[in-house]
Amino acid sequence: MQDENGISFFGALWNGLVWFIQNIAEAFYNFGYAITHPQLWLDWSDKASIMRFVYYGGSVEFFFVVFTFFLVLTAIGVYYRNFMWAIVRGLEGFANTTGRFFAWAGLLMVIQQVIIVFMQRIFTRADMAFGFGIPLSKDISWYSEELKLYNAMVVCLCCTYTFVQGGHVRVDLIYAGVSHRAKRVIDMLGAVLFMMPMAVLTWMYGWYFMWRHLIVPKPSASDTLDRLVAKSRALRWNVETIGFSPNGFNAYFLFKILLVAFAAMVFLHAIAFLYRSYLEYVEGPESTGKYLDKDSLGEGEEAYEGAH
Repeated sequence: MQDENGISFFGALWNGLVWFIQNIAEAFYNFGYAITHPQLWLDWSDKASIMRFVYYGGSVEFFFVVFTFFLVLTAIGVYYRNFMWAIVRGLEGFANTTGRFFAWAGLLMVIQQVIIVFMQRIFTRADMAFGFGIPLSKDISWYSEELKLYNAMVVCLCCTYTFVQGGHVRVDLIYAGVSHRAKRVIDMLGAVLFMMPMAVLTWMYGWYFMWRHLIVPKPSASDTLDRLVAKSRALRWNVETIGFSPNGFNAYFLFKILLVAFAAMVFLHAIAFLYRSYLEYVEGPESTGKYLDKDSLGEGEEAYEGAH
C-alpha cells in the first residue's frame, strides 16, 4: 500500500511537471495563433467571438501566455540590466500616470458632495442637471450614490501609484532592522508569493463576475470553450442597470470593470517591484530608489514628506 501511495504521489508530481512544461511550450503557439487570427476573438459582430474572448480572458491558456512572456522578459532582463530597468521605469511610470490622473476623482467627489448638499438644503431640489444642449438630468439620490464610483476609482486605479510613492501602511517589526540585501529578498518573495497570486485570483474571479453582469447567457468559469461557443447562439448584451434604490445610481457594472483593472495593475506592478528588488539586490545599497519618480510636497515641506 505504501509503495502504491509513493508511486501515485511521484507519478502525480511528474504528470503535473509535464503538464506545466507543455503549457509553457504551447504558450508560444497560442500567442502566435491569437495574433494571426484576431477575427476569432476581436470581431464582436460575431457572437462566437465574444464568447471566445470571455473564455480566453480567464483561461489556463491566457495565464500561461502571460507567465511565459514574464519568464522571457525576466531572462532577458537578468542578462541585460538596462532592459530590466527600462521595464521598471515603464511600469512605474504607468502606475504614476494612472494614479495621478484618477486621484482627481477625490476632488471631484468632494465638489459633487458640496453641490448635492446645497441643492438639497438650500435650493430644495430633488434633481440635478449637468451639461450643455442635452444635459445629464438625474435624481439627487443618483448623484449621491455615484460618489461611490469616484471612491472606487481612487481605490482601484491609484493603488499601484500609492505603492510606488511608499504610501501603503507597513509593519516593520523585522523588515526595518535587516540588511539591504535581506530587505530585497523579502521584497522579491513578497512579490512572487503574495502580490502575484493575489492578483491572479482576483482576476480569475473578477473576470467572470464582470461578464455575468454584461451578457446573457451568463458564462461560468467551469464552462469549456465548446460550451461557451454553443451558448453564443443565444447571446445578447444585458448590461446591469439595477440600482439599490428606485432613482439611485444604476451603472454598477463599472465597479466590476474596475475590479478587473485593479487586478491587472497589481499584477503588472508586482513584476515591476520584483525587478526593482532584484536590481537593487544585485547593484547594492547605492541603487536604492534609482529612477524612482516620487512626488514632492515642494520646497520647505521636506519635514512632512513620508509622514503619511
